[in-house]
Amino acid sequence: MDNKTDTGLEKQNKKLKKARLTIFEMVLFAMLGTLMFSSKMLMEFLPNIHLLGMFIVTFTVVFRFKALVPIYIYVFLNGIVAGFAPWWIPYLYVWTVLWGMTMLLPRNMPPKVAMIVYPLVCALHGILFGILYAPAQAMMFSLSFKQMLVWIASGAFFDITHCVSNLIAGLLIYPLTLLLRKLCDSVQLKVAK
Repeated sequence: MDNKTDTGLEKQNKKLKKARLTIFEMVLFAMLGTLMFSSKMLMEFLPNIHLLGMFIVTFTVVFRFKALVPIYIYVFLNGIVAGFAPWWIPYLYVWTVLWGMTMLLPRNMPPKVAMIVYPLVCALHGILFGILYAPAQAMMFSLSFKQMLVWIASGAFFDITHCVSNLIAGLLIYPLTLLLRKLCDSVQLKVAK
């Protein structure tokens, strides 16, 4: 009985050690979250055209669960700079949906498949962005279901723009995952393969 308990405790300890962030990871993820925020600010003049989806998929493919750290650094930087207003509340979950979609993908896709699948997932999130954002808007502003659908339809052009720009930016995901893994290997940081 004690051996089974010890084995269980050892497994839990290994999982906890894996989940902990090293100082290097903390600094790296802070930089990556800031990179996401900076890229968004630089492209702010282009409505719904940004590199966020590309960064989220890239970081998720490379860092898996730990990719949530730079994602939420980005979210909180956005709130700090632009204000924690009602528009910000959906950001608490809308980017996590893309992270979750990416987490569901097989880890070791052949390169030719990955080069197609990653941009398509990124584009899918872009076209769904308004639909994902709408429930929070409806609850905050007491919209009926019909009003929520009208709100979604009125933003369809922006969602299409978001989809196309995410598809184009998504073409960079596979080469960036290779580069990021190579950089992590050079500093001996363990990442998902």
